[in-house]
Amino acid sequence: MKILITGSAGFIGFNLCSYLLQNSNYHIVGIDNLNNYYDVSLKNKRVKNLNSYKKFKFLKGDITNKLAIDKVFKKYEFDFVFNLAAQAGVRYSIHHPRKYIDTNILGFFNIIDACKKYKVKRLFYASSSSVYGESKKFPLKESEIISPKNIYGLSKKINEEISYIYNKFYNLNLTGLRFFTVYGNWGRPDMMMLKFIESYFKKKVFRLHNFGKHTRDFTHIDDVVEILHKLLKNNKKLKKNDVLNICSNKPMNLLNVISFMMKNGIKPKIAKVKLQQADILKTHGDNKKLFKYIGRKKFGDWRVSVKNLILWYKNNML
Repeated sequence: MKILITGSAGFIGFNLCSYLLQNSNYHIVGIDNLNNYYDVSLKNKRVKNLNSYKKFKFLKGDITNKLAIDKVFKKYEFDFVFNLAAQAGVRYSIHHPRKYIDTNILGFFNIIDACKKYKVKRLFYASSSSVYGESKKFPLKESEIISPKNIYGLSKKINEEISYIYNKFYNLNLTGLRFFTVYGNWGRPDMMMLKFIESYFKKKVFRLHNFGKHTRDFTHIDDVVEILHKLLKNNKKLKKNDVLNICSNKPMNLLNVISFMMKNGIKPKIAKVKLQQADILKTHGDNKKLFKYIGRKKFGDWRVSVKNLILWYKNNML
């Protein structure tokens, strides 16, 4: 079985590649443009790790390049595709909206169109909890009306709408993955937990937006990649076109997470600041629909995961 994973040097893409290569017999091609949204050296470390596997092939490329994408699809004849390449970052979208249009919309179109042209069995693509916007009804179900409050969330909403059209007119099988605040080893340094840890070790001031009054449905990367593998194995049971919440359904207040990390020695200087206009106050997803396809799942203890994340950072980033 041949699988394409775009964004393979990114946080979720790298961990998915690594998990599949260790736990299956798939041949995987990874594409990434290695952009400088955050530390490129971290992305290069991830690629170096993946290149140690014989059944992995890394291609440096950009999904916005339609000609290059078509050549890759024609050459490798993929069975399945995971499109995890995207311009990430909610706050970054305020000042760089064009990047989200180019990568998250035009780039996504190139991938979905190639999947149609080369008859891929199913496209799994990254959506986001950001599509829900500022809701007051929790836990959030996939059937909720979505109303994103920033251009990042809007770009993901448009991906879901394009997918609906491609299923309706071209019978392409698609599964949208609404990720909720993924964290863990090899994570993005701009995300809250790693940013807090890095602030301590590099003696930076950690800016705590909204005075810490945020709630997030934190979902550990190990749980995420296990879920994605189960969805891949059970792909024939999935609807022809659908979206699924990828979440733990266990929201936590940021102040509780910070308190736990401080008790474990991570004590950066904190500057409490007001709410950033692109931020969402609370995320909390319902995962009952997901369980219909993968069976009930027990999620890991977040305290153990956070301790492991601190240890990983000490061993790999200092």
